[in-house]
Amino acid sequence: MSGNTTYLELSQDGGGAHKFYEVTVDGLNVTVRYGRIGTAGQVQASAFPTVEKARAAAARKVGEKVRKGYAPAVQGGRAARPVTRRQVASAPSTARAVAPVLWRFRTGAAAFGIHISEDHCWVGNEAGDVYTLGHDGEVLARYQLPDGVKCLVADDFWIYAGCDDGTVYDLSAKLPFAAYEIASDVDIFWLDIHEGVLNVADRNGGLTVIDHEDEYQWSRKSTGSHAWMVRRDHRAVYHGHGSGVTAYAQDGGGELWHTATTGSVLFGWQEDHSVYAGTNRHVVQRLSKTDGAVEATYRCDAAVYSCATAPGGRYVFAGDCASSVYCFTADGTRLWKLGTGSGSALSMQYLDEKLYMVTTEGSLVCVDASEAAIAAAQSGTVPVPLDVKSAAALPTYAPATTVRTVTAPPASGIVVECVQESGRLRVHVVSDGYEPSWNVQFPRHIRQAGARYVVEALSPAASGFYRVRGEIQRLL
Repeated sequence: MSGNTTYLELSQDGGGAHKFYEVTVDGLNVTVRYGRIGTAGQVQASAFPTVEKARAAAARKVGEKVRKGYAPAVQGGRAARPVTRRQVASAPSTARAVAPVLWRFRTGAAAFGIHISEDHCWVGNEAGDVYTLGHDGEVLARYQLPDGVKCLVADDFWIYAGCDDGTVYDLSAKLPFAAYEIASDVDIFWLDIHEGVLNVADRNGGLTVIDHEDEYQWSRKSTGSHAWMVRRDHRAVYHGHGSGVTAYAQDGGGELWHTATTGSVLFGWQEDHSVYAGTNRHVVQRLSKTDGAVEATYRCDAAVYSCATAPGGRYVFAGDCASSVYCFTADGTRLWKLGTGSGSALSMQYLDEKLYMVTTEGSLVCVDASEAAIAAAQSGTVPVPLDVKSAAALPTYAPATTVRTVTAPPASGIVVECVQESGRLRVHVVSDGYEPSWNVQFPRHIRQAGARYVVEALSPAASGFYRVRGEIQRLL
């Protein structure tokens, strides 16, 4: 890379932070590259009106990192921290009939991430690709993220993708941006976000909680390892791991209850009053959110990789490691078992009599789960699945590498400003009509004290902050 470059690293003994930060000044341009050591990282670029201002901005960035413990280093001198990817096996189904699949979309790589909204279907894979589709299977857009997608989570109508590089991207704007950065010592297994608070379950059975400002709140270490489940509501965080499910007070105040499940937890789901844990001992167990009591057990024929419910828990669905999908009534009565036809379901979600699954083949599959379609399938009559293809001119979005600058905000634009408060850099709304004390969830890597930015829209969140919608531009 041409220009004057400063390369820094922060690597701590004992499994701590393991990150790099590189700043390059080339004339009027300042380029920042950052991420986990050993990866290509992310790149952000900014332009300044004079060389002096570009150099000053670069010096501020370097100074901020040095004060946080970063030090000059030689690139390539340290190895990358390994990332754990879930190793799964998938056997052929033992079911006598196949599920009525309406359509399937092959993403091209193993996939765990799925979210189904009223308008769209989202799927993310280990190649870093996230696709949005219509409920008819039409592929609408593609997002290219820098690393593999661990899971997709929704918080109201915001969609987030948690990636292997420790970054959680907000996919709700025109271009993805990094909303959270998880410390390098946390080997992410699963994520959940509730009212802007990020909850991270990890390989060691740990739970880390980060607020909407991307600032650490609290953490706990469970009695079990390999925590594949974390769900949160306004009352508690429900953490599933090798020794069962543990509920913690949402403010970090302590453990509320712990239930030893039948087997290690491999997946979790929640309804208003219950949480559901799928385990390697062939069951899904429904636990009371109040005290952790086991309310019902749903028995499958192999290890459970995923589970979901119809609204209110009227039906409970499960996917096992042998390419079968099950449906139970709320009390645990098995209604049916069918083969998926596309491998084992690693994640699933039910909406409007359709069951959406992402499988070991990397496919997003839409199953007609209506009573009539299931009855027909059990008698051997199923539709011919539509194999969905991507359009050649499919819109593709990647995290922005530059922040476009404007000299004046557009008429509909909203101005926000970076300000120092008690030693921390916050973002507040400057334009009229907004609560001035609320912070804005904003990409940390482009925050600079005194800088102003223009956003297309801001939406209030329930916990006293705003989320950005639309493009972010720097205001000169």
